[in-house]
Amino acid sequence: MNRMRKWLIGIGAAGVVFVGLGVVYRDPLLFAVINLLITPSHSFDQAAPPIEPDYSRLDHWAALPGRQDWADRVPVGNFIDSQEKASVDVFFLHPTTYVSAESWNQSLNDNSTNLRTDQFVMQGQASVFNGCCRVYAPRYRQATLYSFFDISGSGEQALALAYRDAREAFRYYLTYFNKGRPFVVAGHSQGSHHLDKLLAEEIAGTPLANQMVAAYPIGYEINGDNGIPVCEHPTQTGCQITWNSVGPHVGEFLGSSDNVCVNPLTWRNDGIPATHDANIGSVNFDAGGEPEPGVADAECRSGRLWISEIRSRHYLLMPLGRDNYHIYDYALFYLSIRENVQRRVEAFMHGTRSREPVEETSLDSGVLQ
Repeated sequence: MNRMRKWLIGIGAAGVVFVGLGVVYRDPLLFAVINLLITPSHSFDQAAPPIEPDYSRLDHWAALPGRQDWADRVPVGNFIDSQEKASVDVFFLHPTTYVSAESWNQSLNDNSTNLRTDQFVMQGQASVFNGCCRVYAPRYRQATLYSFFDISGSGEQALALAYRDAREAFRYYLTYFNKGRPFVVAGHSQGSHHLDKLLAEEIAGTPLANQMVAAYPIGYEINGDNGIPVCEHPTQTGCQITWNSVGPHVGEFLGSSDNVCVNPLTWRNDGIPATHDANIGSVNFDAGGEPEPGVADAECRSGRLWISEIRSRHYLLMPLGRDNYHIYDYALFYLSIRENVQRRVEAFMHGTRSREPVEETSLDSGVLQ
């Protein structure tokens, strides 16, 4: 029970929530509580923003290869953190972990928020990529949770400031870390909100598009207008993958039929459902990190990823409301994501950038790393 409570407090209160969905709660009581607890008392322009990041400082990165951090975590079993020998990078933008009413953007000196980012996001999300890639995850002056509910304009300004940091971190990564290596870009929620814009402004239509293995802007309403094609099969490269996880009782107001949805069990956007048996392993590190196969099924329907039933006691907490599985977008499909990004990396390194699938026999079918 203590672990369950810790998970609820850490993830619910931390704001690893559906802020990136850009959806306003329809429950008036819940929205009133949000207004009371997390609305900044001043407008964006009434206070100076926190000091901007200096990406030459190691502590302004939540994860870096060659340094011990929470993104090094691997599930229980025969899994390896392969960052030391990886020939591909991942640039990862974390979701909202700042829920304070003190300011519109997080100060990078806010150690409690940084710790939440590390323990719940670097460990539970960014770590999925350490089997294939060196993980680079910047800290940034993320917009506070209320920014996604605000209609005054301050929230929009806070998100714009956060995006400028994300863009500068990406440029710093390219200049000082990347050295021409292939890369993956990934994120969740607010991080994917910024990644969607980054893909449009910094990658699409540039030489970087040919250097990018794939993009995973998960947990945000992506409508496909950022210039990056949607992935149509499991080994396609140079494309993007996203989904927003919900259950049958989440409510019709969440999501849009215009949203991109790629099924994380089939890696296709054709709407064909996948059964629980197709899920090779969900991973909840707060519950010990042992993979559980068959926890969730998946079907892309009306721009959302529909899950009929979660078959595990480790994913019962719903701080965002009944059947809103946004906080579990990565955890429910953890091993599928880990396997898929490795397959796309192998396809890219084999020089396959067409829309045609790579033959299964050409891929490493050994133990997942």
